[in-house]
Order: sequence, then C-alpha cells, then structure tokens
Amino acid sequence: MVDVMGHVAMGLLWALPAWIVWDDRVSLAFVGFAAAASMLPDVDLVLSSLFPAAIHHHGVTHTVVFVVGIAVVAGAITAAALAEPLARWTSARFDERSTFTFATAGYAAGGLSHVFADMLSAPDISTPIEPLWPVVEGWWGLDLIWYNSPWWNAGLLTVALAAHAAVVVSTDSFGVVSGRDAT
Repeated sequence: MVDVMGHVAMGLLWALPAWIVWDDRVSLAFVGFAAAASMLPDVDLVLSSLFPAAIHHHGVTHTVVFVVGIAVVAGAITAAALAEPLARWTSARFDERSTFTFATAGYAAGGLSHVFADMLSAPDISTPIEPLWPVVEGWWGLDLIWYNSPWWNAGLLTVALAAHAAVVVSTDSFGVVSGRDAT
C-alpha cells in the first residue's frame, strides 16, 4: 500500500478505536494525529535523495524504533505548542503531560499503521521491511496485496471512511442522531 491513499486509510483504521474511547472532538484530534503521521515512514524517500549512501526506502524509517522515537519527539512538540489550544477546542482536561501522551499515541498509531501496511504489500517488488530492527534481525512481510493497486487503495479508504462514519453515528458523536449541539 505504498499509495498515499492506502496509507492514510490504514492510519484511519488504526485510529478507529478513538471514537469508542473518547468523545467528539477529542476523538477527532486523535484521528487527525494518526492520519498526519500515516505517511511518516516514507520520509526516507526524501532522505535517500539527500543521503543516498546511508538511507534507502523501507530501511530505518520503517522500523518500530524509528516511528516510536519520532512520535515521542512530535508528541513533545505538540504538547509544548498545542496543549492549551487543544484543551480549549476539545473542552477536555489537556495539560502538557496528557497532551504529550495523547499526541504521541496518535502519531505512533499512524506511523505504525504505515509500517504494517507496507508489510502486507512490499516483499515482491520492493526492499523487504525489517520492522523490529535493530532488536530483531530479519524481514517480515506477507505479500498479500499489490502495493499500487488503485482498487485496493481506494477500497481501503472507502472502508476506513465508512467505518468512521458508522462509529460516529452509532456513538452519536457530535449529536448526529440526537440533534444535540456537541460544541
């Protein structure tokens, strides 16, 4: 699922439980963090042009260690910059510590969903993924789908959006069913 559409869809699917854990805008914020990070591991496509001898596609940026490390850094930046605005926008009790934890989890969910999606599609025509490197050596993959199939990617995005809509309606987030004002 190297296609951007497929990676965003997988990030949305990994963020789906947010609608059950939190309400309204808090869930939407988590989904936003996950969707924003869903393309994070592909930063290697840019870095490989700057450092061709050191970085290659599906290398270090497609590991759990990298994704979690970047999620922690991004979570800290988000906490410093957005704790107060996030608390005001969501009407939730977000201080810097809880914003850090919340944002880090959202970024990690999105980034890890990308690695997982690539594990489903990459081994036949691309560099194999070693998601647990440097802790565990060896590549992992399933070659389940063709990575650049518009049908798979559009279908996955359709399923992800439909699942989010169904959960929002079934949990009555934003007062969709009851007509209440959730602001």
